[in-house]
Amino acid sequence: MSNVEDAGLRTAQDEVVGLASELIRIDTTNTGDPDTVVGERAAAEWVAGKLAEVGYETTYVESGAKGRGNVVARLAGADPSRGALLVHGHLDVVPADASEWSVHPFSGTVQDGYVWGRGAVDMKDMVAMTLAIARRFKRDGIVPPRDIVFAFLADEEAGGKYGAQWLVEHRPELFEGVTEAISEVGGFSVTLKDDVRAYLVETAEKGIRWLKLRVRGTAGHGSMIHRDNAVAKLAAAVTKLGQHRFPLIVHPSVREFLDGVTEITGIDFPEDDIEGAVGKLGALSRMIGATLRDTANPTMLQAGYKANVIPSVAEATVDCRILPGREESFDRELAELLGPDVEREWVGLPPVETTFDGALVDAMTASLIAEDPGARVLPYMLSGGTDAKSFQRLGIRNFGFAPLKLPADLDFSGLFHGVDERVPVDALQFGVRVLDRFLRNS
Repeated sequence: MSNVEDAGLRTAQDEVVGLASELIRIDTTNTGDPDTVVGERAAAEWVAGKLAEVGYETTYVESGAKGRGNVVARLAGADPSRGALLVHGHLDVVPADASEWSVHPFSGTVQDGYVWGRGAVDMKDMVAMTLAIARRFKRDGIVPPRDIVFAFLADEEAGGKYGAQWLVEHRPELFEGVTEAISEVGGFSVTLKDDVRAYLVETAEKGIRWLKLRVRGTAGHGSMIHRDNAVAKLAAAVTKLGQHRFPLIVHPSVREFLDGVTEITGIDFPEDDIEGAVGKLGALSRMIGATLRDTANPTMLQAGYKANVIPSVAEATVDCRILPGREESFDRELAELLGPDVEREWVGLPPVETTFDGALVDAMTASLIAEDPGARVLPYMLSGGTDAKSFQRLGIRNFGFAPLKLPADLDFSGLFHGVDERVPVDALQFGVRVLDRFLRNS
């Protein structure tokens, strides 16, 4: 690497903290209600401005609703015949209650070695790192091996209807030639033993099904005896669902992760007590444990309009997460569990899965090991969901790779959608170095 490149990389590391802080200060709260979402247009215009400053031509798209801003830019590579690489991130964030936080969630405060605020890890950190590298490549005239498409998207936190989904359906030409993609919730470190770190690359995601349960009964006065009470029937159904345990399934990506952990730590994961063994992984156990079974968690209840009126209808919302290949079995099991009297309707997004091999995986591994010699790189399954679910419809192979070297005692997964969300400053700068090396060699 030349002195000029060294200086350019130092500039990118210096500016990533400010980029993350500035972006956090733009409130892009996504409530799930299109009429109350704020800030996505402002954030998209801010991103477009940062790219335009260094010479990018950007495409700004409002995806199906006013203010749902998305920005796409393409950097030409040395070999246009190669499939392009998509680097994407979402600009929206989940709501935050300022009264619960140590700092204001939209302050972008930099203190105690962290950048604080809603979106710091989900996922304005990766957006800032991507911007820093995109700007560095353009400033320094770096030509990557193949085209890179940078996409900054709306509405991921509500499933992407006004973001990735809309673009895939209405503007697929923006992603012409893209064969592979990287984005959030992967490439971060976990300390498994002493000072031995493993970096987890997401190769699979559970499917999402937001399920509405509806039970009907007979309306009447609250002072009377009622044998056909919709609320009571719904409560019984929700209780049954909440107590149900779906079958334990060890997906290949999970098995590959567990085998890697065994090599590092010596912990065995026997077939007859995998969950017990996973429980030994500390804070990581909740994240990995959620990938061993389908889950169906009731999250919202709605019924009635007055204390002394028995309603005729009661509804519950259930957040279901389904392992790859389990969709049909899940449906049958749910029907048997709830019975014919509980109506079911849903919106859903499919699982994602790919294999942990190939040139792109080799480039990820090499870029991480170059910055953290002795570390291991392992695949894993995400129990949540990302915009990868939309991009796979274009035949794109998706990975979670937003590299961060994290303190051993940081409960990283607990920061997602949590109070006092924050990202270490040195982790952002580490991520810039890794992405720089990765994108120059992918």
